[in-house]
Amino acid sequence: MDANKRQRYEKISIELTGLVGGKDNIQGVAHCATRLRIVLKNNDLADLKAIEDVDLAKGVFVAGDQVQIIFGAGLVNDVYEVFAGYNNMKNMSLSDLKTEANKKMNPLQRMIKALSDVFVDIMPGILAAALLTGLSGVLGNFAFVKASDTLYGINKLINISSGAIFGFLPLAVAYSACKRFGGRPILGIVMGCIMLSDSLANAYSAAQGTVEVTTLHIFGMGVDLVGFQGGIIVALLMGFVTAKLDIFFERKVPEVIRLLISPLLTTLVGALLLFTVIGPAGRGLSSGITNGLVWMTQNLGVVGYAVFSGLQQLVVITGLHHIFGAIEAQLLADTGRNFINPLMSVAIIAQGGAVLGYLLRHKENVKTKELCIPSFISVLFGITEPALFGINIRYKFPIIGGCIGGALGGIVAYFTDLAALGFGTTVLPGIALADPAGNGYLNYVIAHAVAITGGFAMTLVLGKFMDKTEEAAVSRGTAQGTSFSDSGNGGEAQESLPEAPGEEIFWGYTDGRQIAMEDVPDETFANKVLGDGVAAIPETGKVYAPADGTIISVFDTKHAVCFASKYGTEILIHIGVDTVNLQGKYFTAHVKDGDTVKQGQLLVEFEKEQIEKAGYATAIPMIFTDLPEGKRLEPSAPGKMAKDTKAAIIRKG
Repeated sequence: MDANKRQRYEKISIELTGLVGGKDNIQGVAHCATRLRIVLKNNDLADLKAIEDVDLAKGVFVAGDQVQIIFGAGLVNDVYEVFAGYNNMKNMSLSDLKTEANKKMNPLQRMIKALSDVFVDIMPGILAAALLTGLSGVLGNFAFVKASDTLYGINKLINISSGAIFGFLPLAVAYSACKRFGGRPILGIVMGCIMLSDSLANAYSAAQGTVEVTTLHIFGMGVDLVGFQGGIIVALLMGFVTAKLDIFFERKVPEVIRLLISPLLTTLVGALLLFTVIGPAGRGLSSGITNGLVWMTQNLGVVGYAVFSGLQQLVVITGLHHIFGAIEAQLLADTGRNFINPLMSVAIIAQGGAVLGYLLRHKENVKTKELCIPSFISVLFGITEPALFGINIRYKFPIIGGCIGGALGGIVAYFTDLAALGFGTTVLPGIALADPAGNGYLNYVIAHAVAITGGFAMTLVLGKFMDKTEEAAVSRGTAQGTSFSDSGNGGEAQESLPEAPGEEIFWGYTDGRQIAMEDVPDETFANKVLGDGVAAIPETGKVYAPADGTIISVFDTKHAVCFASKYGTEILIHIGVDTVNLQGKYFTAHVKDGDTVKQGQLLVEFEKEQIEKAGYATAIPMIFTDLPEGKRLEPSAPGKMAKDTKAAIIRKG
């Protein structure tokens, strides 16, 4: 990560930490493909409205246990790295985060989250199988492929590869579920192997009556020796049961024989439960889910399709959409076709159409373009969170327009009998999964065209009556974890601050020589990426408060302090260039987050000579990170700096 980006992400981290209630309110932090996920002790302390306006953030929402901030694919990794480091949570594992999060979740939320975690681990394999299935289907339609021995052979290998992955999917699910619930993953694999054993009659053949099924009698119960091919629900249940058995026997078996006896008992008891209880119950549950979905298509017809695709993205908001992966897998195993995938896909692209509609209405607004264009690109690859939480839900009427567009796309999917041969990917990549039967690829394109057009048009229509977006400028301060805002039209701050005088003086913050920001030996500071300010070349290793105010935060590495004056003006004092790499070595902080300080009070001491010997420049910029509108900075002329000399003045006008 280059210095410019790191400095920008440090500023985001400082601001974000204050807006979520300060470091003491953060229990854990992690990230997924698009979202920074923060577990807080008290979600009520988070200023969600203010977080929406944080630099690079595309939206924010609370999902049960977590405050989730949308940054987008790729970017979220870098923001997480700096934010987690700033809050000293970089070494926190995902399981640690889940432990903290689960304390705040209800049983339903825990179940859905656990189900999501199981499929996240094995999703690369599922995607590979799905795309290979689609590729094989496409190639199989071309006469020149059939006529060429080589191309036909390659396509056959592709088909075998995709079939093998789906064929052993229950094993992968059992492995991932066992791992997720705290068991040893290898025991999940063992249980998956038992489920797919060659000693059992193939489940598909048994269902067709083409193979003889052996029945055992155990404790008076008839146990059919039938495999669990396609038994995704059974595999989920067995992964959970195996994990709990493993944990139980590891605790109960004496240590001297534990290595031999514990896995033996786990496997033996697990296998008995598989064939006598879990298997039959799981098969019944699977049949119920599949039959229910098939019933919906046969009895509710076009209405069922339209309702599902119209409301599916509302389900995404709740996080319950993760359960669809298991249902789709079971639907494919039972029927060979997945009608849910294209319905989700048209629901997604319709929200993209809503984003374009909102963009057209606000095409002159630069911030809108920054939000809408990347969000729409994400939608094209099946990721709607930036669009949903950054625009559509935030401004209300686009989400309605997108839902209507999704319903229209679902109607087309119904009348064209559109379905997929896999699951796990949608929109542009999803076309590879479409069932080619009955002009499936063309119908896929038509359904998506109708959905995006519907979302776009309905957003424009609804916008005429519902678009009340305020474009007022917003400025904030976060002293002591409290957010201050000024709407720019006379609105009152959330917490009163003393009225700022005509000019606010910031005094020398170190003993040395004041220089212009442009002379700091770092492009980020010199180009004022983080804001305008002043700088100094220190003669001693001390940094003082430049005014009366409050410490917002002290970096864990102690090389930087974020400070707010008593009038709410925010500054960042950064000691040295790239000194974050020293990880706190040579720095001693004399204040902590939330401290009230007086002008001239010692904030940080540092070993200037040692830092210079380590190869780091010791210039100290003082940056005004969020100068309110209507105020300007007047730096003092370069020259001597001390606690009794003026470094800068903030004036009105």
